[in-house]
Amino acid sequence: MGEDEAKNVFGGFTMEAAPPEPAQTDSTMDVSEEKSVIPPSPDEKPDEAKALVVVEMLTAPPSTERSSGGSTDRYAILARVETEKRLSIIKAWEESEKVKAENKAVKKMHSITAWENTKKATVEAELRKIEEDLARKKAEYAEKMKNKIAMIRKEAEEKRAIAEAGRVEGILKAEEMAAKYRETGVSPKKLLGLF
Repeated sequence: MGEDEAKNVFGGFTMEAAPPEPAQTDSTMDVSEEKSVIPPSPDEKPDEAKALVVVEMLTAPPSTERSSGGSTDRYAILARVETEKRLSIIKAWEESEKVKAENKAVKKMHSITAWENTKKATVEAELRKIEEDLARKKAEYAEKMKNKIAMIRKEAEEKRAIAEAGRVEGILKAEEMAAKYRETGVSPKKLLGLF
């Protein structure tokens, strides 16, 4: 395998270059380490929910010489870096999925609230229309009843006028008859029939 093929993004060797050996403790490592931040790729949009992952990188470029303890440590470090990278990707994916689920739920809640408000507004408008119709019908019936009462009052006045006219006519007739009886000196026959 060529040297170009063996180098990866982190400045180390890939897992295919040599099988990883068990990791040694930090005290036996002969390569100094530095922590850095992995920047997001240019095609990804920055997301506040995604956390930046701290990974360890080698400060010294990998040498072509192989020492007995150095290559083992290098492979252990690269294996650990790959594991941390995989775990950070999984964590970022998990956070992204959680945010998507939350956003979807919020969007659904907003649509349900909008639907509820629309339906309530429709029902309230229908109720107002019914109340207006009832108020209009009540006003119409009240007007009809007032007209009926006015007609009854008018008929009663006409009947009273007729009764009063009959009373006056009866009184005038009685006075005329009394005057006629006085002139002739004859007494009325109907009066005697009442007793």
